[in-house]
Amino acid sequence: MNDPSTLDLPLPWWRVGAAWFGVIALGSVVVGSFALLFTAIEHRDIVVTDPVAAVQGVPNKPTSPALAARNHSATPP
Repeated sequence: MNDPSTLDLPLPWWRVGAAWFGVIALGSVVVGSFALLFTAIEHRDIVVTDPVAAVQGVPNKPTSPALAARNHSATPP
């Protein structure tokens, strides 16, 4: 009844397909993270140190579409 030849031994982890799915999934996340890090380092943004160029980036004039729409909606009919 307890014959060792009839017992089913558990498979080692490398013979189980779900274990390889987990290993491959985690490995692809690591490779993707390094690719994203490399891309972020290679194509980083330029730091603006000139204060005049930094202020002139966004115009704040009354002719801007958002301000014109706001002013138009506030006018009486």
